[in-house]
This record gives sequence, C-alpha cells and structure tokens, in this order.
Amino acid sequence: MVGIDIVQIARIEKKSKDAVFLNGVFTQSELLYYTANGSKPDTLAGFFAAKEAVAKALGIGFNGFRPNDIEIMHNELGAPHAVLKNKAKELLANKTVHISISHDGGIAAAIAVLK
Repeated sequence: MVGIDIVQIARIEKKSKDAVFLNGVFTQSELLYYTANGSKPDTLAGFFAAKEAVAKALGIGFNGFRPNDIEIMHNELGAPHAVLKNKAKELLANKTVHISISHDGGIAAAIAVLK
C-alpha cells in the first residue's frame, strides 16, 4: 500500500502560528525537533505531508485516529521514519511503515509505503 502527499510550505508556515493546529497535528517530540533545528517551515510541512501520506497509504485517511498518532522521527543518520501511536498503532499493527520526505521550491512532498 502506497500513499503520497504534497503541501505548500507557505500554507503550513501560516498555520504554524495557531497553537491548536500545532498541538492537534504534531507531537511534542516533533515540535522540539522543529524548534531545535531553526524552526524552518519546510520541516513542519514535511512532517505534515508524511502524516498525510501514511494516512492515504492506509486507505482510510484519518478516520479512527489523529494526525499526532503518527510521529515523524529521525534515525542517527537523519533518515525519517514514522512511529505509530494509539489508534494508528492498532490499525497498522501488522504493517511496517517506510517514508521519504523531500522539499524544494516552496513544496514539501512525502511518500509512505506500508508492507
């Protein structure tokens, strides 16, 4: 199962000023990563696109779980990976999630593959 998403970085940058949006979509770890790395809007946009890609790969969108049930983390080499929590973890219990994130020219894109 595959999901892909693209988002305009400026759209997420504008929404990043809304605490309700930030806390409803992103985990505390993601927000700490964002601020520790210069609060670049492309970071949040990439996280957002990755969460959407995972939800699309699942085939049900965010029905039954919330965006912050998918946490985007990085390994020691900086590669992103998704950590599933709560309902997302239950729904994807038997699946492995692979993600890739890219951003350029005002656009962030992500792909998710569930195996």
